Amino acid sequence: MSIDLVLGSRPEEPGPPISGPTSYPADVEERLTTDAAVIMARYPQARSALLPLLHLAQSEDGYITAAGIAFCARQLNLTDAEVAAVATFYSMYRRTPTGEYLVGVCTNTLCAIMGGDAILDTLESDLGVHAGDTTGDGRITLEHIECNAACDYAPVIMVNWEFFDNQTPITARQLVEQIRAGQAPNATRGSRVCSFRDTARTLAGLPHAGESAGGAPGDATLAGLRIAREFGMSAPRFGESEGR
Repeated sequence: MSIDLVLGSRPEEPGPPISGPTSYPADVEERLTTDAAVIMARYPQARSALLPLLHLAQSEDGYITAAGIAFCARQLNLTDAEVAAVATFYSMYRRTPTGEYLVGVCTNTLCAIMGGDAILDTLESDLGVHAGDTTGDGRITLEHIECNAACDYAPVIMVNWEFFDNQTPITARQLVEQIRAGQAPNATRGSRVCSFRDTARTLAGLPHAGESAGGAPGDATLAGLRIAREFGMSAPRFGESEGR
């Protein structure tokens, strides 16, 4: 995953307010506190751990709840408002209950030209939901994403932030059918996709046992580098373009 995807900033829409449970049971609070201590120990200043702690809270509830906001605030000696300000800025922190698999379809520029709109229309029809909604069985939340940062493989779908490249309406339909049948799909560039909550735990810095480190870049991503090497091309050193 790229840093753009991990942060996922999307300031242009306010989205729903923070809701859900307001507190955790004592046993859950204790377990999360133990996990939070591991995360916070990695940072010279504790408040720098806010982003991974929000992912930890999301791994518990499947979205950011009032309980998750309050937990992060207590751990970092921040106010609920300070934590909520961060949680509502980044789009990877969900504010509504999310299915086991978050399926995001890009329709921005190149993906749209290559068929992203048709893919989104197909999935909305097949799943019986609009983008932003979750299927009745709780398996899939369908999301319309502005950019998956993978234009070299357009059109692209992401499932729990893992890439599925060069999609068509047919392959997209097969993908969601596989998920609804209870089969975890294999990402095009990476490992078998885990659940949304397990993904959030990984993003918190607490990967689950047996998780793969992911795949290497594909040919399309490396094409420019390959051509540059074939022709002996190189970037100018710092200052050379200014004649220094």
